Amino acid sequence: MFQGYSQQTTEFLWGLRFNNERSWFLAHKGEFLTYVDGPTRALAAQLTEEMTRAYPRLGLECKVSRIYRDARRLFGRGPYKDHLWFTLRHPGERESNTPCFFFEVAPERYSYGMGAWDLPPLTMAKLRACIDRDPRPVEKLARALNRRGEFTLEGELYKRPKGDPGPLLYPWYNRRQLTFCCDRNCEGAFFGPELAGQVLEGWKSLVPHYRWMRELAAGPAPENL
Repeated sequence: MFQGYSQQTTEFLWGLRFNNERSWFLAHKGEFLTYVDGPTRALAAQLTEEMTRAYPRLGLECKVSRIYRDARRLFGRGPYKDHLWFTLRHPGERESNTPCFFFEVAPERYSYGMGAWDLPPLTMAKLRACIDRDPRPVEKLARALNRRGEFTLEGELYKRPKGDPGPLLYPWYNRRQLTFCCDRNCEGAFFGPELAGQVLEGWKSLVPHYRWMRELAAGPAPENL
């Protein structure tokens, strides 16, 4: 069972950020396994079990990221990431263009939520068509998100707005991606087992948004495209 992160977790990640080289990492690999990788995998296993038990029909599968960067995509950066994350998603889907639940730990913060980082333009066109046809279902999701106050809607905005359906849905209508994210400092619940419950309850509140995004991606294209 997940027991929480520790001060050594953030200390290691800060150290890796400023000493991103193989010799430093190998000298501190035991710290990585004990204070970062171990608790992250324990949290991932616990949340996967609890989400699967609560929502068996979602068919979620867990994937924990590697600390190593892809050597083909270093672009002048060090060989290691200074953060670690895991996702729960439908098996066999691409990571970036389909919705997933996520948790990430970094030196200065941790974050969790649900969304997709590279939604196809067609999916966003479907979203706009849904709002144009009947905005009420999306308004219900937007109001639930605002009422809870835990998550922020994120994603790159179009440089030229696609339209204006009103202040509530304008941020949904004019984004290239949709992600619902909660960012918090590494303090308080971060250091105890209650973090698992916090993330679990947040994810549960986003299940309607997850189902809606999957239905949106799978639905037919708008007739005017």
